[in-house]
Amino acid sequence: MPPERGRFSASSQVKSQVIGPAAPFGGPAWSILRAMAKTRRWRRGNEAEPEADEAGVTAEDSGSGATTDTVATAVAEGPDERQADPAPSFSLRDLTPILLIKAAHPRQAVLTAVGMSVAAALAARPTRELLLILGTVLVGQVVLGWFNDLVDHRRDARHQRTGKPLADGRLDPGTVWFCLALGVFLVVPLSVANGLYAAAAYLGSLAIGLVGQWVWLRKGFFSWLPWAASFALYPAFLSYGGWGGQERGAPPELLVTALAALLGIGVHLLTALWGLVPDNEDGWTYLPLKLGLRLGASRLLWVASTYTVLVIAALAVAGTYVGLSQEPL
Repeated sequence: MPPERGRFSASSQVKSQVIGPAAPFGGPAWSILRAMAKTRRWRRGNEAEPEADEAGVTAEDSGSGATTDTVATAVAEGPDERQADPAPSFSLRDLTPILLIKAAHPRQAVLTAVGMSVAAALAARPTRELLLILGTVLVGQVVLGWFNDLVDHRRDARHQRTGKPLADGRLDPGTVWFCLALGVFLVVPLSVANGLYAAAAYLGSLAIGLVGQWVWLRKGFFSWLPWAASFALYPAFLSYGGWGGQERGAPPELLVTALAALLGIGVHLLTALWGLVPDNEDGWTYLPLKLGLRLGASRLLWVASTYTVLVIAALAVAGTYVGLSQEPL
């Protein structure tokens, strides 16, 4: 068997393990998520085909007579007449602040911060408190994103994960550690400004999230537990919160707390979809991968999305009819 054909068959074997026994679409089920994982955007897998086509054209041209003529011309002209390779052009995307934003998982950070602010707005919190909640949660999520990429940067480099500045060497780990320390020193007073009880709830949630980033905990069956525990503390952060650290608030409703924990599991399933292939290659056995092997990646995407939307809807209903906080005694 030619070496190229063997390479393709080995790759298809790895993908078939994650695709599962059935796929709801006509094409390869994993191609969609594979393309999304490479570009970190919601794009279909067939958009990656032009790059492959260009590579194929280049390979074909390299074996044609035109390449031979080009080499012969270059030799005849001599080294002084050859055009030097252009220097790499400057790009704003390679600036350290931009790379730090990329390493902070900005989409997840913004969505979580906005979602918490919307929940606080529905609970009739004043505008200044909404801005305080937005800033507190945003800084905390940035800290979690940086810590995740620091823990995984060698593993991401081994699997050639794209969109990871730490993994591809464009961002120095020492710089990220320094910024992470600054983020921790910032998120503590921001949390306390919401109230001591609220600060305990949010900083506890942040600590659980940091502990859950360690690979030894994430790769096992109970990888969902830190997500559920972390999200379960969000209602307490909102219900106890106030302005200037003076408010004590009231305990959150148990139903809202339970639904928030279920929401954390759904977010875990959605975020894990991007790394199912490398996780399978490393022998992980966590819940999203088990479901992916059983259902197929495409079905898991739809199941996780539907589950998350239903939990959010249940949270909205519970917040409307039950409320966020328990009635004070």
